[in-house]
Amino acid sequence: MSETILELNNASIFQRETLILSDVNIEIKKGEFVYLIGKTGTGKSSFMKTLYGDLPLKSGSGQIVDIDLQSLKEKEIPYLRRKLGVVFQDFKLLNDRNVKENLIFVLKATGWKDKTKMNQKIEDVLDKVGMKTKSFKFPYQLSGGEQQRVAIARALLNDPELILADEPTGNLDPQTSVEVMEVLQDINKNGNTILMATHDYALLLKYPSKTLKCDGQRLFEVVQKKQQQH
Repeated sequence: MSETILELNNASIFQRETLILSDVNIEIKKGEFVYLIGKTGTGKSSFMKTLYGDLPLKSGSGQIVDIDLQSLKEKEIPYLRRKLGVVFQDFKLLNDRNVKENLIFVLKATGWKDKTKMNQKIEDVLDKVGMKTKSFKFPYQLSGGEQQRVAIARALLNDPELILADEPTGNLDPQTSVEVMEVLQDINKNGNTILMATHDYALLLKYPSKTLKCDGQRLFEVVQKKQQQH
């Protein structure tokens, strides 16, 4: 496993025929916590979708978790997604089953068979997000913050090499956002690499880290103001 988790060179991000971002050159290394910022419509979601195989990479080169994005075939997308943990703004939990069954569903879908191992894994990931006692609850019985914790636990099930969090605090109030952020910080300290798209600049100030910005069809690293050369 290389130290580089994600690398794009001269990449262009398209949504169908529309050019969204051009000449993207970025690298994310193992263990980093990286923010992706930019106004709505500047291409954050399209960029994320390209990374997990929803949009094809049509030009330039890109590798994510040792998989070549340019030659990615439809049938390889499930394999790619097993190496990634994706956390969405709207949780995407299944409301007709409890927390544990939500997680079992994902494990079965990704090829797990051994019941004992599955139960152990579920306990582990729920423990990591502080939800160990809530495995029998249904999503609608949980607060937004608790649902997002479960969604993060779900993203951890297959020990992903990279977690893509797309506006994970977008639907949460400021206090809950901080709690969810603490969970993500802890997971990062345990060695998981995280790329998090966010609008929440308060979080950036509170937890400063490497930041990529989408603006004017470009994606570039922004340096904290105080370090910029005048």
